[in-house]
Formats: sequence, structure tokens, C-alpha cells
Amino acid sequence: MLAKITSCSVLGIDGWLIQVEVDVANGLPMFSTVGLPDSTVRESKDRVKAAIKNCGYKFPAKKITVNLAPADIRKEGAGFDLPIAIGILEATEIFQRKREGQYCIVGELSLDGGVHKVNGLLPMILAAKTHALNGIIIPKENSDEAQIVPDGIDIIPVSSLQQAVEFLAGLDVAEPMRATALHEMSHSAANSIDFSDIKGQQHVKRALEIAASGGHNILLTGPPGSGKTMLARRFPTILPEMTLNEVLETTKIYSVAGKVSEKKLLLTTRPFRAPHHTISDAGLIGGGSIPQPGEVSLAHNGVLFLDELPEFKKHVLEVLRQPIEDGEVTIARANMTLTFPARFTLITAMNPCPCGFYGDSRNRCDCTDTEIKRYTGKISGPLLDRIDLHLEVAALNYKEMSDKAHGEKSKDIKERVDRARVIQGTRFAQDPRVYCNSQMNSKLVEKYCLLDPKSSALLEKSVSRLGLSARAYHRILKMARTIADMGNSQPVQQAHVAEAVQFCRATHQF
Repeated sequence: MLAKITSCSVLGIDGWLIQVEVDVANGLPMFSTVGLPDSTVRESKDRVKAAIKNCGYKFPAKKITVNLAPADIRKEGAGFDLPIAIGILEATEIFQRKREGQYCIVGELSLDGGVHKVNGLLPMILAAKTHALNGIIIPKENSDEAQIVPDGIDIIPVSSLQQAVEFLAGLDVAEPMRATALHEMSHSAANSIDFSDIKGQQHVKRALEIAASGGHNILLTGPPGSGKTMLARRFPTILPEMTLNEVLETTKIYSVAGKVSEKKLLLTTRPFRAPHHTISDAGLIGGGSIPQPGEVSLAHNGVLFLDELPEFKKHVLEVLRQPIEDGEVTIARANMTLTFPARFTLITAMNPCPCGFYGDSRNRCDCTDTEIKRYTGKISGPLLDRIDLHLEVAALNYKEMSDKAHGEKSKDIKERVDRARVIQGTRFAQDPRVYCNSQMNSKLVEKYCLLDPKSSALLEKSVSRLGLSARAYHRILKMARTIADMGNSQPVQQAHVAEAVQFCRATHQF
């Protein structure tokens, strides 16, 4: 007898429906799996056999062939255990399917028949919904992750093989899950940090507000203890709320990486990733024999913070160029080539020299010019050219540190950021891949960043004096557009260009 079960696998961050074909025929007892299975899938025969027996069903002493179609896509993971087991039971007529409709089935089996969680469930559910299936049977341990999926598909959580069989046989042993509205999940996303904690540094706060309003990258340079890390960690508190599409995009990445249970708040809050400077290029960009998302993808729709920038290995920093420019990263391996999204706001922080006190009037710097050049030389000009705002964060004096007054709250700054993003959302309504000004291409810059003669003359003089590249020229125009949006100004004026220029530095500044 032949049974066909619909299951799903993950390639990159997208779900692909897989047809699990189970043939049970007369012959010497054997169990073979074909269709490019990895070692985990091949080992499923032992888990399936034990689970069927321990659930009280009879395992057939026949020739069992399992085909995973399409055969040209590599199958990985233990998520095929449950559909293979159900296919064997259906092919041997141990049970008859009476449940109407087509259901996708995923889940790992334990030896006693229990169903365990799988990684990448969210893209699987979305793939099943896209193909208009009636529902998807998932492990109960994945229930929290499935709550975010919009209505339109029945999600059936099961805890055992027997429960899945009884559901397909027509018994009401499991109720479909109800989707949880985005605003209901947002209530737990409270921030314990706030911009009001920061004393002084008004010019830096202004620059961070510009960066949040337009999605621009930032470099913070200053002596130890000046507040660079403190400022960066409060940056997400002024970013706009995530849209449902952004929530789904980000959660799909964390689902594939198996981090949803550890970072549940990422369903509704923008991610903030701060990898240590000892990270490898594969850890930052992603990689492995079967490519997995790296830190740049885990920061998608959020913030990637690189503290102590010169301490990172130079070749690690250089791999950031393509993700910053394209908003995605492509990883090529012998078995496959996968593309992961990587659209993030980059915040970097560094000291001006090895000891950290170069240019500080209160502390003496003993570093030689050669040491300073070697220290800052780890950051290449092309990478600096991709950073929009270059800021000097000065050390606070005693009066500023002892001031009891609190600064402006994140909530108030965020309101202004939201207003600027609404303007940009209206502007780019016809460009679904563009969310903010920093993502404009050259054609959009020409269309939306028109300058009057005075502004054009100022920018021409600045480009000539600072020796700026074409990329830096476009960066200034994008920043000027953002500053104009913050002031609710339709044309880009001379004052907007002047403020944008002051945040820009020549790539040979070090």
C-alpha cells in the first residue's frame, strides 16, 4: 500500500512543502529512505519504529520505502519523524483518515511516541498557509511560536503520535489554536532602560534621533566612560514599533536559528545584537555546512552594535560591506547557496587610540602616532564610507555628571521618530522593499532629494573640501532628507544639508 503525507522543510528562512511517500510492500523486512536525506533523517527509522511500537500499534515486518519529494532538495532535521510514522500506519491500514482537507505534518518523535519541537516552524506554517492547506499539525512545544500566525489556517498542536493519529481519524482530540493579536503580545515588551538616564551629550542624542528616523548607521568615537555603550543600548527604545510583516520576517530568522524560545520578546520588539569582538566571520555573517543565519541576520529589522570596533579582526569587519549595502547576505556552500535578510542599523563604538585618551584634555595620552595609526588602521576606508554619522562623544565634566535633572525620555523622542517614519512610509508606499530614507537607491535619491541652488552650492563645496566619495555624497543627501522629514519640510533646505554635512567625515580622517 502507498500513503502520501504532506510535510515541510526549511531552506534559508523559507518553508518548502515536502511530499512524504511511504510504500509498504511484501518482501524482506527493511526500511530505506530516499530523496537526499541527511544523517538525521536517515536515523528516523529507529525513532519511528520504537515510537509506533510503544504507542501500541503494530510495526509491519515488510519492505518499507520512504521517498521525500522533490528529490533534488536536501532534507535535514528530525521534523519528518511524525509524517513518516503516520504514513506507515496509514499505508498498513492501521487507521483510516477521515478528517477532510489537506494537512501538513511536522514533528520529531521520541522513543515513547512523544512529539518534540522543531526549529523553523514559523516559515513552515506560512508555507502551508500560502499553499492554501486546511491546517498544519505541529508539536505542542512549538505552540508559543505559532501564536503570531494570522488567521486563515488551522494550527493543531499535538503532544504524541497517538493524538495526531486520532485527530486525522476524525476524533476531536485537539482544538485549533487561536492567533494572538500583535498588540496583545506587545504588553510584555517593556523597556527597563531609557534615554532619560543619560546626562548631557545633547548633540549625540540629536544624531541618534536622526539615525532612528532615517535608519542611518553610526560611529561613536570617544574616551572610556563617555557613554558610548550606554547610548547605543538605549537606541532601540526610540525606534518605531515593528509592523506585522517585520515581526514575521524577524521571527522566521529566529525560528530557523532555534532562538525563539530564548527571545520571545523579539516577536514584538526590534532585536539588539551585540556580538563580542572575538566573533568569527562565519558567526557574524552566517555559515556552516548547512548555512545558518549569523549575527547580521539575527539583527534584521533591528540594531547590530559593534563595541570596541578596532578590536574586531580586520577580515571579519570587511565581510560587513555587502550586507550593509544590499540588506541581505548570500552564503555559498558545495551543497547549496542560501540568502538571508540582513537589513539593520549598524552602531559602532571605538576609542580614539589604544589607551583611549587621545584628544582628552583631562587625561594624558602616551600613544605614539604609529600606535594610533596601527590601531585605527584596522577599520578600512570602504567600511567607514558606509557609515552615515560620525560622532565624537566627549567625556562628561563634574557638573554634568552630578546634575540631578533627567534628560528627555525615550517615549518623547520616539514620538518624533514615529512622525518622521510616517512621512517616509507614505513616500515609499509604492516601493515595498524600502522602509526608510537610508534604503533609497540612486533613482529614489534623485527623485526625493532635490536641492535648491544654495543647498547645492553648499554641498558642492563640502564634497570638494572633504574629498568625499560618490557614496558619501548620497549619504549626505539621504541624511538631509531625513532631517527635513523631522522638521516636516517638503523641500530639502540649506540648513538640512549643513547639519548632514557636519556629521559626515572624510574616509581618511584617521
